[in-house]
Amino acid sequence: MIEVRGARVCITGGARGIGRATAEEFIARGARVWIGDRDLPVAEQTAAEIGATAYALDVTDEDSFRAFVAAAETDGPIDILVNNAGVQFMGGFADQELAAMQRELAVNLGAVLTGVHLVLPGMRLRRHGHIVNVASMAGKITTPGIATYCASKFGVVAFSRALRAELAGSGVTVTAVLPAATHTDLTSGVRLRLQPTLTPQQVATAIADSVCHGRGEVTVPRWLAPIGVVEELIPAPILWWLKRFVGGAEYGGYDATQRKGYLDRIQQG
Repeated sequence: MIEVRGARVCITGGARGIGRATAEEFIARGARVWIGDRDLPVAEQTAAEIGATAYALDVTDEDSFRAFVAAAETDGPIDILVNNAGVQFMGGFADQELAAMQRELAVNLGAVLTGVHLVLPGMRLRRHGHIVNVASMAGKITTPGIATYCASKFGVVAFSRALRAELAGSGVTVTAVLPAATHTDLTSGVRLRLQPTLTPQQVATAIADSVCHGRGEVTVPRWLAPIGVVEELIPAPILWWLKRFVGGAEYGGYDATQRKGYLDRIQQG
């Protein structure tokens, strides 16, 4: 197990939401934290407010990710990497722009592979390190209207599981954290009827706790852990009706006015 006090922690997408809350949680436990984010001004403001170090990071750019890791390692190796950056586009699959869906995969899944690939050699050499890949309950439950998001999060869960087995006995641990819908910009304007919802702080606590227990998969809340199996057992017609009832009449529907600010931001660049 890694001692959190004094540990060096890197968090992607750390300027807002779950990333910021996770940075605050690790700092409260005595860690030294670097946050990377595309929105450097907000990241720098966050860092100044909570006592972290901010760095410009585009997780879809390998050179940018390498620079972020190198900056964090100037005075010592990274002990903990939290792959948190993520985006979500919504709507019918055929109605969405292909470029947007490819970007979604690049941020949500491709960047996780990049981050792990960059820090893992050093962690294995030292036989010391912990990686947290922030997935989603969408990595266990198929949800119409966010097909690409589900694909990316299923990928993160599968990758984390396979990597954990590969690293067994190496001194490096991997945890996939699967939150339910969380009140951040990512869910702005989204209908969350009859769904369990979380605060970023609840997810951050689960992420930081994983350093100590090292379990492979953590759902937040914990009672959702068997939901993937339940979905497999429910007959498809009933399952489709339940999902339509929870999500509303239109798959992938959302309040466009409430969601505009978030979409404008993630579509930049």
